[in-house]
Amino acid sequence: MTIRHVVSWKLATTDPAARAEQAATIKRGLEGLPATIPEILALEVGINVLNPEANFDVVLISDFEDQDAIARYVAHPDHEKAAAYIKSVVGGRSAVDFEV
Repeated sequence: MTIRHVVSWKLATTDPAARAEQAATIKRGLEGLPATIPEILALEVGINVLNPEANFDVVLISDFEDQDAIARYVAHPDHEKAAAYIKSVVGGRSAVDFEV
């Protein structure tokens, strides 16, 4: 069973330049994780391009073997570093984990 982990973030800033910079920083940080976290089977990060006032700004779509793999990923120091930055700039978060 593979679990798909989907997380979306709404950035706290309303300034378009700051939003773009923060979204790019999040994307770079997350896209580097597969190199050091073997539990990640697949990972994709997207930055919203339409309706910024209504839509979330960044989405992460990642696949893991099982719930234990996700737990190891979450506890990994490189994930914790990326998550700390994300938490410092977001105003909202939404997540769904489902079997594929």
